[in-house]
Amino acid sequence: MENPIDEARRYVSNAKDVIKNANYDRKFKMYMDGKYVKMAGDTLWKGCLIALDAVLNIRKGKGRPTIEKYKEAAGKRDQKLLAYIVTGYDTMHLYMGYDGTGNKKTCDSGFDYANMIIDRCALLMPEIVSA
Repeated sequence: MENPIDEARRYVSNAKDVIKNANYDRKFKMYMDGKYVKMAGDTLWKGCLIALDAVLNIRKGKGRPTIEKYKEAAGKRDQKLLAYIVTGYDTMHLYMGYDGTGNKKTCDSGFDYANMIIDRCALLMPEIVSA
């Protein structure tokens, strides 16, 4: 992978395409098909992990990194990134990815946090970000 930030942004773009299939009901301001919300949330979080792995470099050693490892590494590196991870994880991974929440505001927030995490990672590693 040449540029993890570009790759992470590609995941966000893919998640936008996925959530279009979730049958948004304007009257209730809800997505009606949780399957696509779950897929979009998972895609968003995976995109964030690509950016976070590039910045935090915690995939060394045995086993998979836990969210606690990401939080710990982010806390040592950048407090703003840590704050984005804490809320973004809940929104993208738990509410969208596990629960498949249909609430549009929650889903919009998931996209916002994905972009904030990726943008913050791009600031923390400007030498690899394309113009």
